[in-house]
Amino acid sequence: MKALSVVGPAADTDAAAAAVAAALRPRGRVATVRRDDTVTTPASTARSVSLSDHGAWTASGVDRTLDDVLADLAPAFDYVIVYGFPDAALPTVALGDHDATDPDVTAPSADALDTEAVLAAVEDAPVRETLDSLVASVKSHEDSEFAGAIATFTGRVRERDEPDDTPTQHLEFERYDTVAEQRMATIREQLCERDGVYDVRMHHRTGVVPAGDDVVHVVVLAGHRGDAFRAVSDGIDRLKDEVPLFKKEVTVDDAFWRHDTPE
Repeated sequence: MKALSVVGPAADTDAAAAAVAAALRPRGRVATVRRDDTVTTPASTARSVSLSDHGAWTASGVDRTLDDVLADLAPAFDYVIVYGFPDAALPTVALGDHDATDPDVTAPSADALDTEAVLAAVEDAPVRETLDSLVASVKSHEDSEFAGAIATFTGRVRERDEPDDTPTQHLEFERYDTVAEQRMATIREQLCERDGVYDVRMHHRTGVVPAGDDVVHVVVLAGHRGDAFRAVSDGIDRLKDEVPLFKKEVTVDDAFWRHDTPE
């Protein structure tokens, strides 16, 4: 899934979000997330859902961040347009008087917005993947009817190795994008060539990843669990060994780079 933020006066952001959503619909499934500070907390439960006989629904709840909502949407949508969140760390369209820093596309109003420029910014945006979105992807494979197993690996940012270690606050990952993508594609293709393996998905986050957060996923769709387990184990081993990544570790006391690029 790719996400885009629209900021500016409310009337302009509503109109621009609608226009961008209409332009994106021929390319895939589109969701919108709108800031609404009038939403009230459900009176008696942590979450309230209203559902009609024909499947329409609304919901309200508590303790959700924008990142949480985007993660929920990732398995089911190709694009999401976020509006009313000027501090969102997303490619940004800024309209009129705005608070955005270094927006990707600007316009004095929604009527003056260059939709083609916005679509280009969306396509250049990084893909947001979660374990759920990768599992949903392999489940949709054309040979999924022959598959009896899905194996997954999730790597997360470890806070410490031993009880007395200085806690890690976050890791920061950088990579050679073209080389990294090519090597991950090669690993995926070679794993998919194995008998009994139908699909493989892998994703490694870049940027700042806080301690405790997921950082890498490998998902394998296979006919049987043995094939799935072997492929997911080999997949993460090869990703660690062959994909050029640079990792900066930030602890409460220090910061230093760990060079994970293979020879």
